Amino acid sequence: MVHMEEIYKIKLPVFEGPLDLLLHLIRENKVDIYDIPISFITGRYLEYIEMMKELNLEIAGEFLVMAATLIHIKSRMLLPPDEEVENEETEDPRLELVQRLLEYQAYKEASFILKEREEEALRVYSREPLEPEEEAEEGIQPEQYLFDVNIFDLLGAFRKILEAAPEEIRTITKETLTVKDRMSTIVEMLEQAESIRFEELFKEHISRVQIIVTFLAVLELLRLGLARAYQEKEFGHIWVINPQKQEAGDAGQVSA
Repeated sequence: MVHMEEIYKIKLPVFEGPLDLLLHLIRENKVDIYDIPISFITGRYLEYIEMMKELNLEIAGEFLVMAATLIHIKSRMLLPPDEEVENEETEDPRLELVQRLLEYQAYKEASFILKEREEEALRVYSREPLEPEEEAEEGIQPEQYLFDVNIFDLLGAFRKILEAAPEEIRTITKETLTVKDRMSTIVEMLEQAESIRFEELFKEHISRVQIIVTFLAVLELLRLGLARAYQEKEFGHIWVINPQKQEAGDAGQVSA
């Protein structure tokens, strides 16, 4: 059997780190940041790390350091309380992590506010104008605000698709793992449709290998700037968009 790493390896300019992943998991699971269920979050964190390994994505050492930190905190919380120490003096093992998350979250929010105006044009995807009657029938507005997604949003959406796929054991060969071919197909789809819902890219591929190939192709297109990914709202539908057509639409709006 030919292993995945022998065939295709992808490097991503991942700006998100382990704290981003933890904040993503906290929001996704509606967890109180001041009272993190460390056992549950550690389990989910390790699932994402394993998924990144399966996809052969480069994992920075800091992700593994955070995994070790979470396991350490989990083990400390499982220990029985020291009867010789007063309850008031016992420090919550999660406290330092919570403080780091709160500080990082504040930093990210401040950065987003400063960056928001600069990227406002990029966060607005303009569709072809429709008659008022058509807009009312489709239940849409002339312009739809879409927000940038990060690698963990994409991994979360991919995970749901992968969970629904049938389990199967197949030999992965250079003929079956054609990431470049799949990239070409997606580019052609974007030239015709301009924007595609993330789930639609996997509609015709029911095998686990084909789903992984498609996801790797999407990541590579995003890395090369041949596609952009946006989300309707937090944890909402993800759209993959042709950036060239988007820029042409923005230029048309400006000239108009």
